[in-house]
Amino acid sequence: MEDCRRVGVAVDFSPCSSKALEWAVNNIVRKGDHLILVTVQHEGHYEAGEMQLWEATGSPLIPLIEFSQPHIMKKYGVNPDPETLDIVATASRQKEITVLLKIYWGDAREKICESIDNIPLDCLVIGNRGLGKIKRVIMGSVSTYVVNNATCPVTVVKIHD
Repeated sequence: MEDCRRVGVAVDFSPCSSKALEWAVNNIVRKGDHLILVTVQHEGHYEAGEMQLWEATGSPLIPLIEFSQPHIMKKYGVNPDPETLDIVATASRQKEITVLLKIYWGDAREKICESIDNIPLDCLVIGNRGLGKIKRVIMGSVSTYVVNNATCPVTVVKIHD
């Protein structure tokens, strides 16, 4: 992976993250890149055993052929939506890129920022849920936190309804 760009996209398999992924594929990813989907699951929602080994560092990088299989993803407690799988499968074929998935457990804001250095990523694309000012103050915005704390360029894709 040393000679290629590593483009990260934070995904939670929502329509918002699908739009961010689609934007990244159409505007940033080019032939030979590694497209790395970063997802964060809440703590404690995965099988015991080997998964506990990855709690601090996240899962190994999972290739597209594996994370396209529901029985493998069930082991991780992740359920990728069909739209995301379609976007990455098409991009993999048409743009000749390598698609990987990295799963973390814990707080999304912190784990996404950790992933930038751990993988490492050259840039990151993240969707914006479009919270209003009040909700953003109460709940906090993952994208705002990542933009302010990331060690690589971050693009926030705003979703307009």
